[in-house]
Amino acid sequence: MLRLTELTLPLHHPDEALPAAICKRLRITPRELVRHVVARRAHDARDKTNILLVYSIDVNVKDEAGVLARFRKDRTVQRTPDTSYRFVARAPEGGTRPVVIGAGPCGLFAGLILAQMGHNPIILDRGKVVRERTKDTWGLWRRSVLNPESNVQFGEGGAGTFSDGKLYSRIKDPRHLDRKVLTEFVKAGAPEEILTEAHPHIGTFRLVTMVESMRETIEALGGEYRFGHRVDGLDIVTDAQGKRRIQGLHLHTGDYLAADRVVLAIGHSARDTFAMLQAAGVHVEAKPFSIGVRIEHPQSWIDTARFGADAGHPILGAADYSLSHHCKNGRTVYSFCMCPGGTVVAATSEEGRVATNGMSQYSRNERNANSGLVVAIDPARDYPGDPLAGIALQRHWESLAYVAGGSSYKAPAQRLGDFLAGRPSEALGSVIPSYRPGVHMTDLAQCLPDFAVTAMREALPVFGRQIAGYDHPDVVMTGVETRTSSPVRFTRGEDLQSLNTAGLFPAGEGAGYAGGILSAAVDGIKIAEAVALSMSAESGR
Repeated sequence: MLRLTELTLPLHHPDEALPAAICKRLRITPRELVRHVVARRAHDARDKTNILLVYSIDVNVKDEAGVLARFRKDRTVQRTPDTSYRFVARAPEGGTRPVVIGAGPCGLFAGLILAQMGHNPIILDRGKVVRERTKDTWGLWRRSVLNPESNVQFGEGGAGTFSDGKLYSRIKDPRHLDRKVLTEFVKAGAPEEILTEAHPHIGTFRLVTMVESMRETIEALGGEYRFGHRVDGLDIVTDAQGKRRIQGLHLHTGDYLAADRVVLAIGHSARDTFAMLQAAGVHVEAKPFSIGVRIEHPQSWIDTARFGADAGHPILGAADYSLSHHCKNGRTVYSFCMCPGGTVVAATSEEGRVATNGMSQYSRNERNANSGLVVAIDPARDYPGDPLAGIALQRHWESLAYVAGGSSYKAPAQRLGDFLAGRPSEALGSVIPSYRPGVHMTDLAQCLPDFAVTAMREALPVFGRQIAGYDHPDVVMTGVETRTSSPVRFTRGEDLQSLNTAGLFPAGEGAGYAGGILSAAVDGIKIAEAVALSMSAESGR
């Protein structure tokens, strides 16, 4: 089978245009085309008056060798890659059970792969099962009641459960592990179109049922979940040569769990666990992240600006965007985690603090589009010294946002026109914010660094020239966005174990090795493989 890429057709092309375009591109007759299947479909809307669909097609032809010879120098005509997944090992007889800390996307796939290889993993999570967790999360959104152990950040499914459910990434993936992730998601109830769409997404409600289905699969394979189990300490031994190795976990319940292979998939907001790991001597470094706000526009504005007369076309769906600007003060402002047709939600996990995030359902049919509008920061310039200094910085601005919002988990918000003018907002305009549990109109400059305010004031008019209406005075900005990624990295070696603690496998977003559902899940697969290989090597297999 051949993979034909970068085949473009008009948005409104008839069905018969696709096989005709394949034949024309490959210079074959219709009789020579045996079969074709869409492998990937994207759209190119750079010219909104002439939107194109961009296909990758898997093709069977009668003379495959001849076609390949004819296009041997053409990178758009190649053999279809083998995307099937192959397990790297099988569990040895009588081996110990690996432990996975965290049931987000990374921990979920680490647990799944370990279970599929026969390792019967134990999966710990400080939070609750996903449906109970959802009730607690809505408790904050509807009643301003925060459960610090069960919220947007903590519990089954991780932070990705309450997001747009994006399933694409820019990571290098020569083994096509992303295909394994998407295939398992489809088995768990995701729509099959995620296998072919260039920018697939699922949405919160579907993610909930999928997470439940995958838990059932892991348990059926011999895995075990233990919710409400926070890890408060590591049992580390040092041998005569000074090498450290983990041999167990101390739980907040007072229980002890023996474990010599531990996957650390704790997510980017487990700040108390970060501190525990540092105190235990696990190697940790500060890592760059970003800070800013959530910005909301009516989705219809974005659709029209991006798609013109084709706004609302079912193939295109709700329009998204990606923006970036390098500012005079040396900072970069960019859009982050854009959620078409979604809502802005409370994402704090600590009392007395406000943090925001964006969320969409599969339909993406809510009134507003929202995105992070953030400024990149880095340890050397903004939080030097202690590896956990980035956490202190996050907490500082989240605490100020809590006060600016009225000390009630309402978020501080401001009209864009007032933000540019440097004056507090007293009332909303035509754009209605979606943040739950509500906003308090004020001056966002009181809960953002000066350099971030300066940079965003420069970038917004630039973005307005790129997307009509982006800098409309009534656009709403809601603060603060501080959880863009983990502020730390638990550095690992080539064997994917901690640099200084054998048997500990830092993984996913919290460890500083992923950003988003797909990359975290792929990292979970890699970590599971590393655990399995280390156990096989130890057993002599």
